[in-house]
Amino acid sequence: MEMEVEGGEGCSKISKRLSITNTIQASFGLPDDPDYVFDIAASRDNSVMAVSLSTNAIKLYSPVTGQYLGDFIGHEGTISEISFSDTNTPHLLHSCSVDGTVRAWDTRNHQQVSMLRGPSSEEIFSFSIGGSTGDLVAAGSKAQVLFWDWRNQRQVACLEECHMEDVTQVRFHPNCEDKLVSASVDGLMCVIDTKGNINDDDQLESVMNVGTSIARIGFFGASNKSLWCLTHIETLSIWNWEDALQEAVFGNARETASASWNLPHVDYFVDCHYSLPNDNLWLIGGTNDGSLGYFPVNYSRSNGQGQPSAGIIGPVGASLEGGHGGVVRSVWSPFNMRGDPVIEQNIFVWTGGEDGRLCCWSEGDISAKNQAWISAGLIMKPLKNSKQHRHRPY
Repeated sequence: MEMEVEGGEGCSKISKRLSITNTIQASFGLPDDPDYVFDIAASRDNSVMAVSLSTNAIKLYSPVTGQYLGDFIGHEGTISEISFSDTNTPHLLHSCSVDGTVRAWDTRNHQQVSMLRGPSSEEIFSFSIGGSTGDLVAAGSKAQVLFWDWRNQRQVACLEECHMEDVTQVRFHPNCEDKLVSASVDGLMCVIDTKGNINDDDQLESVMNVGTSIARIGFFGASNKSLWCLTHIETLSIWNWEDALQEAVFGNARETASASWNLPHVDYFVDCHYSLPNDNLWLIGGTNDGSLGYFPVNYSRSNGQGQPSAGIIGPVGASLEGGHGGVVRSVWSPFNMRGDPVIEQNIFVWTGGEDGRLCCWSEGDISAKNQAWISAGLIMKPLKNSKQHRHRPY
């Protein structure tokens, strides 16, 4: 049946139904201990969807049909992150791993084409590609931020004084290509200027103290002036990265989110997704039995006096139930895609989890076993400008 939900800012009360239009068992393992799906990424032309697994392999699928396209084998440790992040070579998938490498794979011939290796025994937890030429690779490791020039594959810098513990995230700014934000288990986010000679003495511009171990960060907003931050204790905060000011803090985020839907308690947060057409930030929460909810993030801008506002987690805007049988590790949303094929198929999201399963959720008829719905505020709207901007907040 049709359901209605009170939406946050920019959301409509009218909701649409979702159904699981494709389910893929990406990896199997033992019946009581299946292999995990860790991460999902897609090429800019929507022709390839990459999925990293707990087997240290990467599998390729069509995001439109779910057809299996091949795989990449090579990493010798857990894959930390995958991304189609180099605009100069859109057919290349990049990945990093605790085996201490950052690798590039060609999706056309399914071959590894290059590899960067960090210092001996250094695990790599995150990477980002940017800089003024688009050839600078940054990576987070044990209390270090490493830099390479992708053109000659030489390490050009190693910052050792920004962080005291594992660097869990590094992100180049989408618009200010020379600016990098790093985040760590030490609870700090650092803004680093990568122009010229990168060193500890001159490149650190500012530090933001979150106060607890940081899991994920991402830029958002029309000009990407804001930064969201998720922690390992499931808290959310919003920052102005240019001024190094906290704009909003969300107390008891899980409790607030849990109170707004009729499913079990929200056990964890998977990610945040920013919808550019609607200028909405959404917090994605999950339950241990595999259900997901999208919650609108609402807050007032800081008054400029250093006092953050009390943010509000709004009522659930989408509910995905019946797809997974365990914790959901990754969500790949149309907000991070451009190209007509996916939009024409009304695909809302692909999800992957600890049950080794990939699920494709689309607008359509609801099945008897699937109680999923989406509010109008989360429905993809085409941008007026035909040159749609792709934003991956993480």
